[in-house]
Order: sequence, then C-alpha cells, then structure tokens
Amino acid sequence: MNEKILDEIKNQNYFEITDIIEKFLLEQIDKTHAKGVILGLSGGIDSAVLAYICKRKLQDKTLALIMPDTSITPKSETEDALKMISLTGIEYKLIDIKPIINEYSMYLEPNEKAKGNLRARIRTNILYYYANSKNYLVLGSSDKSEYLMGYFTKFGDGASDITPIVSLYKLQVREIAKYLGVPEMVIIKKSSPHLWKDHEAEEELGVSYEEIDSILYCLFEKKMSVDETEKTIQIDKKIIEKINQLHINSEHKRLPSQKPDRV
Repeated sequence: MNEKILDEIKNQNYFEITDIIEKFLLEQIDKTHAKGVILGLSGGIDSAVLAYICKRKLQDKTLALIMPDTSITPKSETEDALKMISLTGIEYKLIDIKPIINEYSMYLEPNEKAKGNLRARIRTNILYYYANSKNYLVLGSSDKSEYLMGYFTKFGDGASDITPIVSLYKLQVREIAKYLGVPEMVIIKKSSPHLWKDHEAEEELGVSYEEIDSILYCLFEKKMSVDETEKTIQIDKKIIEKINQLHINSEHKRLPSQKPDRV
C-alpha cells in the first residue's frame, strides 16, 4: 500500500467541501421550488454524513427515514441511526419494511440476491412517497467509490434527485465525518448495505476500502493504466483488474436507459 497516495486522497479542505455541499443543497431547493430534503438513514457513515450536513442549515427542512428490515437488519444499526437523530435533531420516521418484503415474497420465486436488491428498491419507493407528499428532494448517499464500482442497486439506493457526496471517495467520507463531528463508532464501523443477513461491503468485494480508493484514485484521478497503478501502489494486479472490471461492467448503472440509434 502506498501511504503517500492514501494521504493525498484524505488530505482535503473539508471546511471548503462542506461549504460547497451546503450551498449546492440550498441552490437545488431554491431552483426546484422544493420545501426541503429527505434521506434514508441507515446507521452507516454515508447517510450519517448527509444528516450532519443537513442539520447545519437545513435542520427544519430535513426528514430522515429509518427503514430496517427487522428480519435481517442488526438492531445496533437502527440504534445507531436513532442516535444520529438525537444528535442532529432532524425529523424522522421509523418504518419496518419486513411486512412489505414478506408480502412481496408470497408472490415471488425465492432468490436471496434479488430479494436484497428488492429491499433497496422498496426503501427508495418509500422515500419518494414522502418526497411527493412533502415536495422534498431525495438525497442519494452514494460516495464516489461505490458509484465508480457500481456498488449500489439500480433504481434502489442508486436512485435520487441529488447526490451531495458522490464526488467523495469512501476514505474522504470518513474524513469529512470527523470534521462534522460524526461519532467515532459510526466512522470506524464496517460498511454494509444490509441487503441480506451479515452483509458487509468489504467482505463481499474481497478488498479493503484503502485498496479500493487507492486503485480508483490512480485510475480515474491520475489517469494511470492498470500497469502504472500496480507499480505506484504495489497492490496485486489481479485486484486492480477486478476493481477496474467492476467499473466497466456497471457502466449501465451510470447511464440513462439506452435506445436504438436510428429509431
């Protein structure tokens, strides 16, 4: 691992970045004549950062939805999300999506991966229900690491009106979380979309975020080739190729729906 690259990724002006994001949110609300913003609060770091940013200038115009599936979501995650609410003072609703999942499951053939993505899409449906009801904008919580790898559910957690932290790598999200005062317990916990029981991001991907961000940073910020990236960060070439392939394979998630050229 190249410590110099890691330092380069993490050493940013988080005061300035926070100011840019805050102004962006206010501009988008004004531009769209929305009354506020809504986000899904999971207990993880990405949504916690959004909540802490919103509390600064949009506390009374933010609604957070905590939407565990109590059959698989750890109780500690919901408790952490509720702690974020107590610390930020933003309005919230707690909705257990387990009954909705169970209702769907009565009519669908079993498939655990598809069911996991269904959970993400159900949460997005509920977010947009309340967004429609209140004339709020839906905030996406994807960071740049997840976005570039396609590590999100299409039309699930990848669906939103605006994506305030999509320009920040996961390591940068951890750093801005420190700047904003997000509790350490949230910053250091393992990332998980909680789409199925015991779901952990790094375990599923087989790579740490330190490695992921080093690879992505070299490939996309420094415009290095796979070979140049391997030489620079001293990470197994197979891992670099794997992350690069995830980006290539997930391109359809980042593009509008495709159509024939001539029709």
